[in-house]
Amino acid sequence: MSTTTHYRACHLCEAICGLEIVTEGEQILSIKGDSKDPFSRGHICPKATALQDLHTDPDRLKKPMKKVDGAWQPVTWEEAFAEIAERVVSIQSEYGDNAVGVYAGNPNVHNYGNLTHGKILRKALRTRNNFSATSLDQLPHQLIALMLYGHQFLIPVPDIDETDFMLILGANPLASNGSMMTVPDVKKRLKAIQKRGGRVIVIDPRRSETAELADAHHFIRPGTDAFLLFAMLKTLFDENLVNTGHLDSYIDGVGAIAQLLEPFTPECAAERCGISADTIRSLARQLASTPKAVVYGRMGVSVQQFGTLCQWAIQLLNLLTAHVDVPGGALVPASAVGYVQPGEPGAGHFDKYRSRVSVLPEFSGEFPSTVLAEEILTPGEGQIKAMFTLAGNPVLSAPNGRRLDEAFAGLEVMVAFDFYINETTRHADYILPPTGPLEHDHYDIAFHRLAVRNTTRFNEPVFEPPSGSLHDWEILNALGIAIGKAKGIELKPLPAPHLMMDFALQAGPYGKQASSEHALSLAKLKANPHGIDLGPLRPSLVERLCTPDKRIPLIHDFLEADLQRLVEQLDDEAPRFTLIGRRHVRSNNSWMHNYRRLVKGKPRSQCLMHPNDMADLGLVDGAIITVRSRVGEVQTRVHESDEVMPGVVSIPHGWGHQREGVHLGIASEQEGVSVNDLTDDGFYDPLTGNAALNGVAVEVQAIYQS
Repeated sequence: MSTTTHYRACHLCEAICGLEIVTEGEQILSIKGDSKDPFSRGHICPKATALQDLHTDPDRLKKPMKKVDGAWQPVTWEEAFAEIAERVVSIQSEYGDNAVGVYAGNPNVHNYGNLTHGKILRKALRTRNNFSATSLDQLPHQLIALMLYGHQFLIPVPDIDETDFMLILGANPLASNGSMMTVPDVKKRLKAIQKRGGRVIVIDPRRSETAELADAHHFIRPGTDAFLLFAMLKTLFDENLVNTGHLDSYIDGVGAIAQLLEPFTPECAAERCGISADTIRSLARQLASTPKAVVYGRMGVSVQQFGTLCQWAIQLLNLLTAHVDVPGGALVPASAVGYVQPGEPGAGHFDKYRSRVSVLPEFSGEFPSTVLAEEILTPGEGQIKAMFTLAGNPVLSAPNGRRLDEAFAGLEVMVAFDFYINETTRHADYILPPTGPLEHDHYDIAFHRLAVRNTTRFNEPVFEPPSGSLHDWEILNALGIAIGKAKGIELKPLPAPHLMMDFALQAGPYGKQASSEHALSLAKLKANPHGIDLGPLRPSLVERLCTPDKRIPLIHDFLEADLQRLVEQLDDEAPRFTLIGRRHVRSNNSWMHNYRRLVKGKPRSQCLMHPNDMADLGLVDGAIITVRSRVGEVQTRVHESDEVMPGVVSIPHGWGHQREGVHLGIASEQEGVSVNDLTDDGFYDPLTGNAALNGVAVEVQAIYQS
């Protein structure tokens, strides 16, 4: 039998590295990096090779399943759609449209059929109770982009290939492969900064893989980054270092910012965050004096109780040192699809209405996922009685997973779009599995919008889908139409995603308006399977501002008001122990633990603790400890490590697969607990309700010394 070589991008993280996949019939012979991919340049990480494991995984569901008397049995697509529509419409008829909730997990942005067709299901349901991983991850980024630049996806990203000074806070791109910054081959790109005489500095409670590579690393107490950032801003004003560059005539509120910063002296910030006043001033001076420089902050500064203020301060630091919309600073990508400019759909909105129980604001039609459990468990008008989960596992990825366990177990009906019976979907009445990632085409809509270089590519399927299977968009079309029909609403099916991409490519900045020789279309991308390089990032923010007056307003009342909450914590005493998560390059949230080649090797699910703390508690390496928070406790093994600062305990995200009813063979064998049995659904950023997954106060107690 002859072999076939396929080229496509890996969908397992934001780096979208190009792959060369060689097959023989239905067998994968090899997966390696595509050396001709203009973006990833042949680089891949270990996750890419696990695509083979995912494709052949015996635990992967390939037919729709229905739970009958507690046991799973196959059901036809037609039966599933008809029964789900009947049950959901019955619930909405009795309790109202908002009695149904929808949760979308982060795999949705890695799979374009869900992005393009999720709206037909929501249109049929007509519920306000929408939730997603956005508020467990990047909501502060999107809100601040909306407030400053007028569109939630007009997000400047570091021009890493040109910068000479990169300050990284709460991010570990060597493990995450970049996040809200699509950057394959990030290790070489960071080293290239150093080779050209630049500097990389990392601020993190843990000396991560990225911190090990950096020129300098500074420990910071979890959840205190806002004090550091605002003290750096104050230093800029105190030392006359503010420079708004070519954006000067577009920026409003510089003087007002100066007045707000009075309480945040470097000395006060140092007491709170643990970084010296001299270092704080030095960081501000280096940022201001380096022509090509940028500040980048990710998960560690987003998922904390001041996450929105942190992302606001990061944008202010870049704007007030003339490092936005300039080469080597922070630039807005020019994506071939979804090019953000005035008039582009999906700009977003904030606080148009509020959640029923905790009265937290919506963002772009979604409530924060921190309130999902209470919206299911709290009786009254608008209580969620039925739930759809789309490629999500919030029991492992959202705070207080045990409470979500309880909530999902009590629903009248639950439907999961997934091809696994996992910690969340085990509660479902129906599981609707789409085709596997190698069985359908794909275009990376979201990540080209955040890429550090402008490129584009279309991914053809590697294998034909199994007979009788449906793509995710086909499931969404059929179910949305079935629910609409049961309500007497006529909904038309949306066209296939590749047709939408063809239209978007031709209507975009590189499409019909470009020269005929270079104009993009789906046919052109198919003829260039390695992808097409569209060039480096370039200044374009001024003409693309989406604010009503085409200006950049630095001050917003709700942000200014929230600064007072930060001021009130200047003198607070830090808890004895605070909890942080961590990532590993072989893991991507809770997806990647059922593939042996990714979980083999040294254990990486242990709790890390500083040697001094272990000595104080009388612990030895390998001891079993109890870690307890307000909402729960776990028992786990502790590992002595000076890579975390004293007072910090670190438990990685995504583990804890031993729950009853989980059908994941390899994952269920793995040690490890769910850190989100400790994170607190009552501890969040009150500005948005975004989850505070880092900086949670915990207690530690020895229970067994190995």
